[in-house]
Amino acid sequence: MDTLETSPEQSRDRLSEITLDQKSLGRANANIEHEREVAIFDIIDGNSFAVEGLDHGPYTLHLSIGEDRLQLNIGNGDSPNVAQHALPLTPLKRIMKDYFMVCESYYEAVRSAPPARIQAIDVSRRGLHDEGSTVLRDRLQPKIVVDSDTARRLFTLLCALHWKG
Repeated sequence: MDTLETSPEQSRDRLSEITLDQKSLGRANANIEHEREVAIFDIIDGNSFAVEGLDHGPYTLHLSIGEDRLQLNIGNGDSPNVAQHALPLTPLKRIMKDYFMVCESYYEAVRSAPPARIQAIDVSRRGLHDEGSTVLRDRLQPKIVVDSDTARRLFTLLCALHWKG
């Protein structure tokens, strides 16, 4: 039997726009700003984002941080508010703290360290990023279901929102 795969552009279970709450954003250096922009671009380019009990996509997503929670305000072309979800940040705090420290080491190493040192730090950075995206994906379910790539990029945005450095 032939199967017809739905491209991200055709699927209703996807994000078409992401905005970040400007009040939630901490001051950021050029590296953080760049990661933020790339993550948003990559998510919009290809993602999987399904909301439990809804088939109103493609969706818009507004992310903010309030009361130590990640606030996800989900909309679509008809309404800016079709669903809301608040995710406690406590399970992610240790991972984000470690991730920020490793990122600082990585950006520092890029300037002067030998390639082997940079590579070793990058492996740690990627490992923490993978761990954070897995925890985020697990915590969103079953209300919001995302694929691994979308979870990774959402974790990047969460870190960009939470960054206070």
